[in-house]
Amino acid sequence: MQRPEAPFRAEVVGSFLRPDSIKQAREAFAAGALSAEALRQCEDEAIRQVVEQQCACGLHVVTDGEFRRAWWHFDFFDGLQGVERFESDHGIQFNGVQTKAHGIRVTGKLGFGDHPMLEDFRYLKSISGNAVPKMTIPSPSVLHFRGGREVIDRNVYPELDAYFDDLATTWRDAIAAFYAAGCRYLQLDDTVWAYLCSDEQRRQTRARGDNPDELARTYARVLNTALADKPADLTIGLHVCRGNFRSTWIAEGGYEPVAEVLFGGVNVDAFFLEYDNDRSGDFAPLRFIKPGHQQVVLGLITTKNGELENPGAIKARIEEAAQYVAKEQICLSPQCGFASTEEGNNLTAAQQWDKVSLVTRVASQVW
Repeated sequence: MQRPEAPFRAEVVGSFLRPDSIKQAREAFAAGALSAEALRQCEDEAIRQVVEQQCACGLHVVTDGEFRRAWWHFDFFDGLQGVERFESDHGIQFNGVQTKAHGIRVTGKLGFGDHPMLEDFRYLKSISGNAVPKMTIPSPSVLHFRGGREVIDRNVYPELDAYFDDLATTWRDAIAAFYAAGCRYLQLDDTVWAYLCSDEQRRQTRARGDNPDELARTYARVLNTALADKPADLTIGLHVCRGNFRSTWIAEGGYEPVAEVLFGGVNVDAFFLEYDNDRSGDFAPLRFIKPGHQQVVLGLITTKNGELENPGAIKARIEEAAQYVAKEQICLSPQCGFASTEEGNNLTAAQQWDKVSLVTRVASQVW
């Protein structure tokens, strides 16, 4: 089953449900009853356990479950130079529910320095044993798309060309820094490409003065510039997500509107793609996946609920996808993380691990 290098036949996207120990420690820390050092020690132990659980499920890749984060993206942005978190007047609107009312804005020149998540990765690497530790960070397009021009200081970036140049440089430097910390497997999480497939999100994008097709080309250029100096022994994947908050979503629509620009033009090693329901469309856009080296990791097992998928149905869908991209280029994973934010999705920890075990079991039978 195991491919000789990442991505592996059986994969995970990144986040896992936060254990009670983490939730209680965070509450105590927020109340001033627990020190930062004690909180980190609690996180260390929980991460050690989640790594052991991933290995017990048969995975050859492990993440830290994103246990030190409250959000999959804001916590990373907090550590960048020139970026500021603020309290908004509303949260991000999902299907019937809103997130906490947080936002980000660019108030200075973008840059990547001594980011705290570098140490987070070093700890993961130190406890990963024979498994490959994978670091997950948001993609650069995520920093721009949600607020657009309005949250970028015009005194710092009067023209967006300079902003996008610095955006690419910041992620290029981030990639280099994680590599220097020992990372050989990095995943960029990206909701934006899925939003650019959504009729409603495209309408909203045009309403604020942006051309969604032009944005797609810009984001592809930023990504490829950031990846230009990537070491040969570093695997980088791009996870495309339609939104994942308390088992809800934002975007709907198949990949066809961006397929040629994304699959045909972005130079990552693997695409992690949601394919767990009709919102994701059919497999035809996979015809643009480059033959040979580039892999597509099919997210056929949902993290939105605890119902366990039928293995035969999963195998049938892999065969269907193989009509458009060689089976040797296909891997299998859940469609997203189980807890993109600390609130988590609506399933139990036991159901979560049953799904991860299903991934490894089906992958071992198919490959």
